[in-house]
Amino acid sequence: MIKKISILLSISILMAISCQEKTKDQSNEAEQYILDTKEEFAPDKRIALFNIKAEGSKDSYILKGESNLPQAVKKLKAKLDSEGIKYTDSIRMLPDDNFKDKLGLVNISVANLRSNPAHSAELATQATLGMPVKVFKVEGDWFYIQTPDGYLAWVDKGGIVLKSTKEFSSWLDAEKVIYLRAFGSSFEEGDSTSQVVSDLVAGDILEVIREKNGFFEVQYPDLRKAFIKKEEAQLYGDWLNSLEQKEEDLVATSKQLMGLPYLWGGTSPKGVDCSGFTKTIYFLNGMIIPRDASQQVHTGTLVDSTKNFENLIPGDLLFFGRKATDSTSEKVVHVGMWIGNNKFIHSSGKVHISAVDTTLKEFDEFNLNRYLRTKRILKKEGEGLLYLTKEDIFSTSGTN
Repeated sequence: MIKKISILLSISILMAISCQEKTKDQSNEAEQYILDTKEEFAPDKRIALFNIKAEGSKDSYILKGESNLPQAVKKLKAKLDSEGIKYTDSIRMLPDDNFKDKLGLVNISVANLRSNPAHSAELATQATLGMPVKVFKVEGDWFYIQTPDGYLAWVDKGGIVLKSTKEFSSWLDAEKVIYLRAFGSSFEEGDSTSQVVSDLVAGDILEVIREKNGFFEVQYPDLRKAFIKKEEAQLYGDWLNSLEQKEEDLVATSKQLMGLPYLWGGTSPKGVDCSGFTKTIYFLNGMIIPRDASQQVHTGTLVDSTKNFENLIPGDLLFFGRKATDSTSEKVVHVGMWIGNNKFIHSSGKVHISAVDTTLKEFDEFNLNRYLRTKRILKKEGEGLLYLTKEDIFSTSGTN
């Protein structure tokens, strides 16, 4: 009798487990379509927003969440329709209505962009003065924005100024200057002993009003006026038209930032992480590249993956990390830039030069041991590489 009861209990448990698995598999038919769509349109959450979930049962779902990808949402709904899955669309499409006809302009020398709307949140990246950004929504004193390299992050309201489409168009048409010294200041008068208006860093861009006694009179996005020494800046159009993206220019720019402290999330002369450093070098030579090392590694063309450094040229990017194994995937964690003579420059602790040659005093055994590959992005085309001479985000008249 006891044996029969035991058998019956075992059968009941197996049936219950089977029913649970079946219920689990069929409990949310919409979920797999959501995951498939996210994988296709937003595999990298740093640059694409597709936070959507389906609540309810197979009789009817409610699609909730938010996205800035109308094509992805359209395809998801079309797939659900084709499968006969009923749903109610409650997805929040960004930008919000308040921001559909607005863009933001960075209004301070360097804006710190956070992973969440709080000053205590991780520093995700930075944006410099005059950088145009897309604005998607507001939460308290924070705007959710997207930078020209596609990065999504939060900036406090003091970091940007909102411009209508018409105002932004006028800003694009205006003549500008680009600040080229690593650090400096603007002043209330055409006199460097007058009151400072703000600090400045290389790459800051402002409208120019006129030239006067060795100064540019400039205007900030919030309409503040100030003066900048002409020797520290250049008319933006002249600077842009002079760019040649030469190897020696990249090396010269990199060495101007020697000793700069490492800053996680930093992409400016106020501090840089490894990929923020390479990004800053290229930006100051008229090229916008992806934000992170794990994104930069997918651009350009392969030069080396076997520690054969003979074919490298200055400007090539060296990537470091963990090689793939049978059980683990590759992980890119560091990047530096080749400067020639078996040396590369990178931000680790501070910006400094390392070498791959064991006979040199700068030999870096640690990074040589975790070397993955070298990619060339200089004068290459492809997704994630933007040349200001071809696609100018700062002006309508800066290019040839």
